[in-house]
Amino acid sequence: MPDQSIPDPVMSFDDKARMIQNRRSIHGAIIGLQLDRYAPAEAWSSLPYHPVFVGDISNGVIHGGVVTAMLDESCGMAVQLALPGTTAIATLDLRIDYLRPATPGQVMRAHAHCYHLTRSIAFVRATAYQDAEDVPIATATAMFMVGANRTDMLRQTPKVTLDSAPELVAPDDPDGGPLAISPYPRFLGIRVDGDAQAMMPYDPKLVGNPILPALHGGVIGAFLETAAIVSVRREIGLATAPKPIGLTVNYLRSGRPLDTFAKVSIVKQGRRVVAFEAQAYQRDPAEPIASCYGHFKLRSGAAE
Repeated sequence: MPDQSIPDPVMSFDDKARMIQNRRSIHGAIIGLQLDRYAPAEAWSSLPYHPVFVGDISNGVIHGGVVTAMLDESCGMAVQLALPGTTAIATLDLRIDYLRPATPGQVMRAHAHCYHLTRSIAFVRATAYQDAEDVPIATATAMFMVGANRTDMLRQTPKVTLDSAPELVAPDDPDGGPLAISPYPRFLGIRVDGDAQAMMPYDPKLVGNPILPALHGGVIGAFLETAAIVSVRREIGLATAPKPIGLTVNYLRSGRPLDTFAKVSIVKQGRRVVAFEAQAYQRDPAEPIASCYGHFKLRSGAAE
């Protein structure tokens, strides 16, 4: 089957796997994501618990964006392990279903499998779990473009580097805004104005592919989820944040090293579930870099 990867008859499969372990995305390396085990087209990864990953300090539940970032990168590892050589890949779309909250304080793990590969598209399934894979906290399906550009993340010299990894610290919100209870969005640098409009200033720690460079697909997904939670909560007048059930992110353009903004709209509101749409853009709202469609569950007694 023809492909667009760069052939290398000298490099063994184990050599490539070690390259993947050592040349992860910048954001993945910062948060501590590790490739623990591998096989052709399969990757097993882990992410140690850290308090900055929490989405709501009242219950300690991990932010869905952390799960999204982990699954997105784990899927990418599986794609690279399915290719006969190395090449640039890019996430086309990623669907996440949240099945149960992650237990605070425990390591999260993921198993990703690239189950079908064509000349230009890779299809992947993944599961995030803690104690056992058959008790998942989330599942994902994704499509990746093979040969997405002329870069090779495993071989070329990065344009974005960090002299030292930044601390996993979420700055305080002295104003008690909507993100005051949510450390992970604050770690990403997300800000929300008085009209519940979200923006994410560029920071090198948000980068996935350091060769282009481009923002991490999981970070973009986390930003869109956060923007939607804040916007829906304000528009409906909820006392507590809605609970993400599932979302699908379509990646339309590379997220460049620029500030990113979001616009959110409610598609349908029911008594228990809200459907929403969100778009992330940079210079021009008419040229989104990603769009997202998803559902939130309204918590009991959530209305103010």
